[in-house]
Amino acid sequence: MNTIFYFFIYQISRLPLSVLYLFSDFLFFLLYRVIGYRRNVIRTNLKKSFPEKSEKEIIDIHKKFYANFCDYLVETLKSFSISQEELDRRLTYSNLEVFNQIKSEKRNTMMMCGHIFNWEWFIGTARHLSTKNTIAVYHKIKNPFWDDKINDMRARFGTKAIDMKDVLRFMMKTPNDGESTYLFVADQSPKQSAVHYFIDFLNQRTPVFNGFDKIAQRKEMGVVYCKTEKIKRGYYHTTFVRLQPEGEKFTENEIVHQFFNHLEETIKEHPDNWLWSHKRWKYADL
Repeated sequence: MNTIFYFFIYQISRLPLSVLYLFSDFLFFLLYRVIGYRRNVIRTNLKKSFPEKSEKEIIDIHKKFYANFCDYLVETLKSFSISQEELDRRLTYSNLEVFNQIKSEKRNTMMMCGHIFNWEWFIGTARHLSTKNTIAVYHKIKNPFWDDKINDMRARFGTKAIDMKDVLRFMMKTPNDGESTYLFVADQSPKQSAVHYFIDFLNQRTPVFNGFDKIAQRKEMGVVYCKTEKIKRGYYHTTFVRLQPEGEKFTENEIVHQFFNHLEETIKEHPDNWLWSHKRWKYADL
């Protein structure tokens, strides 16, 4: 059954994005006008994050979010068959020089991004990096068939996927020689048992992962923030910003705070382009 469904999904992914965006428009109608997908979650997150905005502004962001979210879904579907050439047209970059700088220092690189649309298209970034190894850190999918298919998709573009549960051991064993770049989508909400650190983010007390901070400190890695903006439908631009310590070296959780400060600025510039439908603050009161 999985094989048949995958064949169906793959054939759809081969359609031009101009056609797939028609599916996105229809999906937008369903989610926004009919189903109201996670309407209360989205509206509550927006109101708490932007208490200064009017009800009209919140509704406008909410509506634009649905449109971006639906585009993200069909763009992710397109990832199964998209070519490197098309990705290079649709996702452009500024300041790639920071990766050469970090490599020249014989340090591995930690790329950090948030759930800014479309983070899935970072699969095409490996070609533009100077390191031999590009590793995407992810949560393993319970279904082995789909876990393999998604990892095969990433491998087509030269990216190796590592389960978050295994990444610490993998990174500690890997030489810090400037030949490896790791991509973290670092704004996920920890499970309740993993909540150990809180910050002020978008006007709310927010539990965050801080394991990446400990790894980067211990290995003395270079750290890069990925600021992604949606230029127009189907086109994105990412500016790479190297995070620098205030002192000689990063102090404990300094990377966490710098990353979320950058992310908050990015979200405030284009608030409809972040994943508001997840229950990001469900453990905020612990």
